[in-house]
Amino acid sequence: MTAIQKRPRDPRLDFFRGLGMFIIFIAHVPGNSWTLWIPARFGFSDATEIFVFCSGMASAIAFGRVFNEHSWSMGTARILHRIWQVYWSHIAVFLTIAAMLVTIDHLGGFDGLYVRKLNLQHFFARPAENLVGYMTLTYVPNLFDILPMYLGILALVPLVMALGMRHPALAGLLVAGLWLAANFHLLNLPAEPWSDRTWFFNPFAWQLVFFTGFAFGLRWLPAPPVNKTLIMLAALFVVLTIPFAWYRAYNALPFFAEWRGEISFLINKTRFGFFRYVHFLSLAYLAWVAAGEGGRRLQGVAVWNGFVMIVQKVGQQSLAVFLVSLVAARFGGFLLDQMGRNFGSAALVNLGGFVLLIGVAYSVGWFKGQPWKLAPKTA
Repeated sequence: MTAIQKRPRDPRLDFFRGLGMFIIFIAHVPGNSWTLWIPARFGFSDATEIFVFCSGMASAIAFGRVFNEHSWSMGTARILHRIWQVYWSHIAVFLTIAAMLVTIDHLGGFDGLYVRKLNLQHFFARPAENLVGYMTLTYVPNLFDILPMYLGILALVPLVMALGMRHPALAGLLVAGLWLAANFHLLNLPAEPWSDRTWFFNPFAWQLVFFTGFAFGLRWLPAPPVNKTLIMLAALFVVLTIPFAWYRAYNALPFFAEWRGEISFLINKTRFGFFRYVHFLSLAYLAWVAAGEGGRRLQGVAVWNGFVMIVQKVGQQSLAVFLVSLVAARFGGFLLDQMGRNFGSAALVNLGGFVLLIGVAYSVGWFKGQPWKLAPKTA
């Protein structure tokens, strides 16, 4: 049996996924003034959509051909292996952050302040019960909810592929049906045993954007045409959403605040409201057009090329970078508490975090290259 030849990496996928990693870090630093300028402040969608959509495309490239060129069972085995990796990453990042916060509280004499800031006091009140809940995904604290959503979506891939291998339209019907069921509150997952709170990211809803990227990656969906009409429509929708998404606009003008309330179900994050989907697709289309065919417009002068290469490297190692960003973001919030929140401290924490994420990306890439297997240098 011959090994499957890897499809060449898409520079656009790596670049935009890398940008998403930096934005996610900024968004997760508590009390971070830089969050006032991330895309989520000016539109309905945010970096979560970038992460999930790009993960869908990457999954199609990495796993789709296993289904098509080997078998459905072999593809399912590959998905189970990925689920195994992501699941233990989910466990590890929780234990790391929990231990870090306990250490900060203990050494700093904060009397559990930072544990409470992340709402983990419930976990430590009944650690045995909640540890079982965490490992069975029936206890999903805030901040630790993206990877469970991703796990739930990955578990759907074999079913979607089974239908898609018969006809992509069948897979599309399943994806649309699950999204509708989630939006009508028919599919929910419990997030904690002491309340009726459900998962913040409902995987049955968020799979819509994942499998949109997946379908493009497998070419079940053709690339959209580049024409002025589509560009204008996408840009118009993005611009028109600003007054309903930007807090300064809807706080200043009651009309926008009222309409924002009226359309809340269409921009709901938990169930991935329809306007979030349209907004993200509009932004993605504009970014795709701006990048040019094959990402040719990502190339430019030397300094810009260096920046693009760094961002792409971060995008290539998104899981490792994401895990470290969660830990670094919580520690960054602690540093801001100690230094005071001002222009200098915010720049130090954010830029320092960027350097850390870049270092992680290059380090993980080096280890994945298994340099110890290369032929030794001759004298």
